[in-house]
Amino acid sequence: MANLTENELKSLNEIPHPSLPTGSKLYGETKVFPDYKANPGEKFLALVHGIAHESSLSYIAVLQAIRAQRKGFETAIYFYGTGAINAVATRGFPTVGKEAFGGMFNINEGLKKFIDEGGKVYVCRFGLGLHGIREEDLIEGAIPCHPLDLQDCLIEYHRSGAFILSTFQI
Repeated sequence: MANLTENELKSLNEIPHPSLPTGSKLYGETKVFPDYKANPGEKFLALVHGIAHESSLSYIAVLQAIRAQRKGFETAIYFYGTGAINAVATRGFPTVGKEAFGGMFNINEGLKKFIDEGGKVYVCRFGLGLHGIREEDLIEGAIPCHPLDLQDCLIEYHRSGAFILSTFQI
Protein backbone atom coordinates (compact mmCIF):
# COMPACT_ATOMS: atom_id res chain seq x y z
CA MET A 1 0.00 0.00 0.00
CA ALA A 2 1.14 3.54 -0.68
CA ASN A 3 2.54 5.79 2.04
CA LEU A 4 -0.58 7.60 3.30
CA THR A 5 -0.90 10.85 5.21
CA GLU A 6 -2.76 11.02 8.52
CA ASN A 7 -5.83 12.60 6.83
CA GLU A 8 -5.78 10.05 4.00
CA LEU A 9 -5.80 7.22 6.56
CA LYS A 10 -8.54 8.96 8.58
CA SER A 11 -10.69 9.36 5.44
CA LEU A 12 -10.05 5.80 4.34
CA ASN A 13 -11.09 4.35 7.72
CA GLU A 14 -14.21 6.46 8.36
CA ILE A 15 -16.41 3.80 6.76
CA PRO A 16 -15.53 0.11 7.17
CA HIS A 17 -14.85 -1.74 3.90
CA PRO A 18 -16.46 -3.64 2.53
CA SER A 19 -19.50 -1.91 3.99
CA LEU A 20 -21.65 -4.91 3.07
CA PRO A 21 -20.58 -8.50 2.49
CA THR A 22 -20.71 -9.92 -1.03
CA GLY A 23 -24.22 -11.05 -1.90
CA SER A 24 -25.96 -8.40 0.23
CA LYS A 25 -29.17 -7.22 -1.37
CA LEU A 26 -29.00 -3.55 -2.35
CA TYR A 27 -32.14 -3.18 -4.45
CA GLY A 28 -35.58 -4.73 -4.67
CA GLU A 29 -36.58 -7.01 -7.53
CA THR A 30 -40.23 -6.10 -8.01
CA LYS A 31 -41.06 -5.45 -11.67
CA VAL A 32 -43.66 -2.69 -11.89
CA PHE A 33 -44.91 -3.20 -15.46
CA PRO A 34 -46.14 -6.44 -17.06
CA ASP A 35 -43.62 -8.40 -19.13
CA TYR A 36 -45.14 -7.51 -22.48
CA LYS A 37 -44.63 -9.66 -25.57
CA ALA A 38 -45.00 -8.55 -29.17
CA ASN A 39 -48.30 -9.01 -30.91
CA PRO A 40 -48.07 -10.79 -34.28
CA GLY A 41 -46.39 -8.56 -36.87
CA GLU A 42 -45.15 -5.88 -34.44
CA LYS A 43 -41.77 -4.32 -35.22
CA PHE A 44 -38.99 -2.65 -33.23
CA LEU A 45 -36.26 -0.41 -34.68
CA ALA A 46 -33.25 0.82 -32.70
CA LEU A 47 -31.75 3.86 -34.40
CA VAL A 48 -28.19 4.42 -33.12
CA HIS A 49 -25.94 7.46 -33.54
CA GLY A 50 -23.38 6.75 -30.84
CA ILE A 51 -19.75 5.72 -30.65
CA ALA A 52 -18.76 2.33 -29.29
CA HIS A 53 -17.05 2.65 -25.87
CA GLU A 54 -17.63 6.42 -25.55
CA SER A 55 -20.71 5.79 -23.43
CA SER A 56 -23.08 2.94 -22.74
CA LEU A 57 -25.62 4.38 -25.24
CA SER A 58 -24.80 2.08 -28.17
CA TYR A 59 -24.41 -1.05 -26.07
CA ILE A 60 -27.67 -0.44 -24.21
CA ALA A 61 -29.44 0.05 -27.57
CA VAL A 62 -28.09 -3.35 -28.70
CA LEU A 63 -29.28 -4.96 -25.44
CA GLN A 64 -32.72 -3.35 -25.86
CA ALA A 65 -32.94 -4.70 -29.41
CA ILE A 66 -31.98 -8.21 -28.27
CA ARG A 67 -34.66 -8.05 -25.56
CA ALA A 68 -37.32 -6.79 -28.01
CA GLN A 69 -36.41 -9.57 -30.43
CA ARG A 70 -36.76 -12.18 -27.69
CA LYS A 71 -40.20 -10.73 -26.88
CA GLY A 72 -41.24 -11.57 -30.44
CA PHE A 73 -40.76 -8.25 -32.25
CA GLU A 74 -39.40 -8.22 -35.79
CA THR A 75 -36.32 -6.25 -34.82
CA ALA A 76 -33.64 -4.21 -36.58
CA ILE A 77 -30.81 -1.91 -35.56
CA TYR A 78 -29.74 0.95 -37.86
CA PHE A 79 -26.31 2.47 -37.22
CA TYR A 80 -25.70 5.82 -38.86
CA GLY A 81 -23.11 8.60 -38.58
CA THR A 82 -20.66 7.81 -35.81
CA GLY A 83 -22.84 4.80 -34.96
CA ALA A 84 -21.35 2.97 -37.95
CA ILE A 85 -18.22 2.42 -35.84
CA ASN A 86 -20.20 -0.05 -33.70
CA ALA A 87 -20.54 -2.62 -36.48
CA VAL A 88 -16.79 -3.06 -37.12
CA ALA A 89 -15.48 -6.63 -37.00
CA THR A 90 -11.83 -5.52 -37.06
CA ARG A 91 -11.82 -4.29 -33.45
CA GLY A 92 -8.85 -5.29 -31.30
CA PHE A 93 -5.44 -4.22 -30.03
CA PRO A 94 -2.67 -4.80 -30.85
CA THR A 95 -4.21 -7.23 -33.33
CA VAL A 96 -7.72 -7.89 -34.61
CA GLY A 97 -9.60 -10.00 -32.09
CA LYS A 98 -7.22 -9.27 -29.19
CA GLU A 99 -9.09 -7.74 -26.25
CA ALA A 100 -7.09 -4.83 -24.77
CA PHE A 101 -9.53 -4.35 -21.87
CA GLY A 102 -12.45 -6.25 -20.39
CA GLY A 103 -15.66 -5.49 -22.24
CA MET A 104 -13.92 -4.33 -25.42
CA PHE A 105 -15.98 -6.77 -27.48
CA ASN A 106 -19.36 -6.28 -25.76
CA ILE A 107 -20.82 -4.54 -28.83
CA ASN A 108 -19.40 -7.13 -31.25
CA GLU A 109 -20.63 -10.06 -29.18
CA GLY A 110 -24.05 -8.45 -28.73
CA LEU A 111 -24.42 -7.76 -32.45
CA LYS A 112 -23.33 -11.28 -33.38
CA LYS A 113 -25.88 -12.70 -30.93
CA PHE A 114 -28.57 -10.35 -32.29
CA ILE A 115 -27.86 -11.37 -35.91
CA ASP A 116 -27.64 -15.09 -35.01
CA GLU A 117 -31.06 -14.84 -33.36
CA GLY A 118 -32.60 -13.35 -36.51
CA GLY A 119 -32.15 -9.59 -36.10
CA LYS A 120 -31.19 -7.27 -38.93
CA VAL A 121 -28.33 -4.79 -38.61
CA TYR A 122 -28.18 -1.90 -41.07
CA VAL A 123 -25.10 0.32 -41.36
CA CYS A 124 -24.98 3.63 -43.24
CA ARG A 125 -22.28 3.66 -45.91
CA PHE A 126 -21.78 7.41 -45.41
CA GLY A 127 -21.05 6.78 -41.70
CA LEU A 128 -18.53 4.14 -42.75
CA GLY A 129 -16.89 6.52 -45.20
CA LEU A 130 -16.66 9.32 -42.62
CA HIS A 131 -14.47 7.09 -40.46
CA GLY A 132 -12.49 5.25 -43.14
CA ILE A 133 -14.24 1.96 -42.47
CA ARG A 134 -14.53 -0.44 -45.39
CA GLU A 135 -17.64 -2.54 -45.97
CA GLU A 136 -15.53 -5.68 -45.66
CA ASP A 137 -14.65 -4.54 -42.11
CA LEU A 138 -18.27 -4.99 -40.98
CA ILE A 139 -19.44 -7.75 -38.69
CA GLU A 140 -20.68 -10.64 -40.81
CA GLY A 141 -24.36 -10.22 -41.55
CA ALA A 142 -24.42 -6.40 -41.16
CA ILE A 143 -26.17 -4.84 -44.16
CA PRO A 144 -24.54 -1.73 -45.69
CA CYS A 145 -27.09 0.93 -46.71
CA HIS A 146 -27.10 3.99 -48.95
CA PRO A 147 -27.25 7.28 -46.97
CA LEU A 148 -30.72 8.01 -48.37
CA ASP A 149 -32.00 4.72 -46.90
CA LEU A 150 -32.03 6.14 -43.36
CA GLN A 151 -35.10 8.30 -43.89
CA ASP A 152 -36.90 5.64 -45.92
CA CYS A 153 -36.18 3.06 -43.21
CA LEU A 154 -37.76 5.38 -40.65
CA ILE A 155 -40.77 5.93 -42.90
CA GLU A 156 -41.18 2.18 -43.44
CA TYR A 157 -41.00 1.36 -39.74
CA HIS A 158 -43.23 4.31 -38.80
CA ARG A 159 -45.89 3.24 -41.32
CA SER A 160 -45.82 -0.28 -39.92
CA GLY A 161 -46.52 1.11 -36.43
CA ALA A 162 -43.14 0.01 -35.11
CA PHE A 163 -41.70 1.00 -31.77
CA ILE A 164 -38.71 3.18 -32.70
CA LEU A 165 -35.96 3.64 -30.12
CA SER A 166 -33.88 6.59 -31.30
CA THR A 167 -30.55 7.25 -29.60
CA PHE A 168 -28.17 10.10 -30.34
CA GLN A 169 -24.82 10.87 -28.75
CA ILE A 170 -23.27 14.31 -29.08
